[in-house]
Amino acid sequence: MPARYTVASVVCSCGGLLLGMDMSIIGPVTVMTSFTNQFGEHSSVVHGILVSSILLAAAVSSFFAGRPPDAFGRPKALAFGAGIFTIGAVLQASAVSLVMFAIGRVIEGFGYGLYFGTQTVYICEIAPPEIRGVLTTMPQFMTCVALVIGFFTAYGTVNIEGSLSWRLPFIITAGMSTAYALANLFLLPDSPRWLILNGRRQEADKVWDLLGVKREDREAMDEGEHQEEQIALSQVLEEPAERANEKHATFADLWARDVRRRTFLAVFMMGFLQLCGIDAVLYYAPLLFQQAGLQTQQAAFLASGVSAIVIVVTSIPATLYADKWGRRTSTVVGGLGLSVTMLLIGSLYAGHAVQPQSGAGRWVVIVCIYLFCVIQATTWAISIKVWAPEIQPNHTRAQAISLAHGFNWVCNFFVAFICPILLAKSASGAYFLFGACTTIATIVSFFYMIETKGKSLDAIERAFRKQRPAGEIVMANLGHAVAVQSPQDNKRS
Repeated sequence: MPARYTVASVVCSCGGLLLGMDMSIIGPVTVMTSFTNQFGEHSSVVHGILVSSILLAAAVSSFFAGRPPDAFGRPKALAFGAGIFTIGAVLQASAVSLVMFAIGRVIEGFGYGLYFGTQTVYICEIAPPEIRGVLTTMPQFMTCVALVIGFFTAYGTVNIEGSLSWRLPFIITAGMSTAYALANLFLLPDSPRWLILNGRRQEADKVWDLLGVKREDREAMDEGEHQEEQIALSQVLEEPAERANEKHATFADLWARDVRRRTFLAVFMMGFLQLCGIDAVLYYAPLLFQQAGLQTQQAAFLASGVSAIVIVVTSIPATLYADKWGRRTSTVVGGLGLSVTMLLIGSLYAGHAVQPQSGAGRWVVIVCIYLFCVIQATTWAISIKVWAPEIQPNHTRAQAISLAHGFNWVCNFFVAFICPILLAKSASGAYFLFGACTTIATIVSFFYMIETKGKSLDAIERAFRKQRPAGEIVMANLGHAVAVQSPQDNKRS
């Protein structure tokens, strides 16, 4: 019998199923013959806007998504966002015009932004340190599972007569989001850490007991000790202690001297998690495979479904070993692999080595797309999404992660919008863009990520206050070397 905190984490993670379903069905649906017959053919710009409109809406709502979970509790905020998502999915399933379909996607996006980041916040707060990485990455795993469900749902409905072929995937998605909203309302208890921040210590103890978390794993959350630690830390930083004990952080608190580096790193890494190009592959997989040489719609859909299966299969060991592989090492090594595959594909297209009907170039591209999916699913998709909420202080975690997810959605919108336009003009340009962004993020992670594997949230807090990141250490050593070398050079001269 699994521990109740595990069950609660899995239930909370099911929000990833909604994301994965939409990501995997929207690309195939918008190129289905039944869809284009009903709404007409549209340009690559319209196609990009239609697919990415949900992401821009999610970005907008994400910027203030930290307030509902702080004010009303994590589960209620999750249910509220899922309810709005359901309305959008229903509108898309019943759309009679392209405008109605687009409005449904915008409303769905508002729901996304409100609930998605709160999943990792909630799980991070209830999970014991030794299993936090595995549980916090569950929304990502659920997303991967839904990619398979969505791709093969679209593959199975493409031959249905009439508009039901493209409506059915959205009907299924609406049913899933309804069930998720109800599960959050009636099955999940409030986060004990949220209860403590709201002065409800006795209720927090009952929830800890209900979740089955051992007392030694409750991470020094005694209110008096917590306040003393916050006061001591704020005195060291010469900042008012009152700010450290606020129940609800403001936007300005995210950029206070003691937390702004962590806020920036979370926002930056979550944004570049999308700029690596993974959602270009997921949203436009049929288009990418057709461009690489798979001519029929069914073949492209099948190849997209296979890519989703590959992601799920490789995500299983990556999820199970999330607390054994270092977050920093996984991000740096994965970044190198992602950069190489993107730049290799771009070089093949730039060198005109990819021929639709023959030649090895197209098969190299197809293999590289699969390889890219594997590397991303086993490294960045896990390490960055776990690391971002882990490094935040308790009083700013919800606000900081909502901001990070907001930037994530903005970058996601940019990728989804620009990808079909770039592919129509220059296939190599899209891959070179994603490869360059991945390289930049890899350099930043090498210099500034601090390892958090196996550490309690309070230990991570202390580490960020006492330790310097690798980048600062390297730059300090270089500066020391220059300082030592300069007098010798002057003496020689």
